[in-house]
Amino acid sequence: MLNHLLTALPSFFAYFGVAVLLIALFLLVYVNVTPYEEFALIRAGNAAAAISLSGALLGFVLPIANAIAHSDTLADLAAWGAIAGVVQILAYLAVRFGLPAMRVDIHDGKMAPAIFLAALSVGVGIINAACMSY
Repeated sequence: MLNHLLTALPSFFAYFGVAVLLIALFLLVYVNVTPYEEFALIRAGNAAAAISLSGALLGFVLPIANAIAHSDTLADLAAWGAIAGVVQILAYLAVRFGLPAMRVDIHDGKMAPAIFLAALSVGVGIINAACMSY
């Protein structure tokens, strides 16, 4: 058992490292696509910004976790991670198109659009993860 653990540890760290990198890249892209400064708003106590960003993050991490469980290579994980990121950005853009006032509402701390965006992001992430069964 210990021998198996020691031989699997490098793969664990490699997959974990790629996952952390993918999450950081997703957050960097996502906060630059949205019209409001999520981290500044969160630091100021804006719960709507925290909820919407948390939903997007969870919606991204779900398919990443599934890709880790099913991928054979780090390149495979990275490719599925890129797809998961694009899908989450498209989900955000769809909500922004459907609710054009959302950019102001989240900045102003209105919870309803933030909760809807978070729920949609997680829902899309679940479907995205399920589609990554190969």
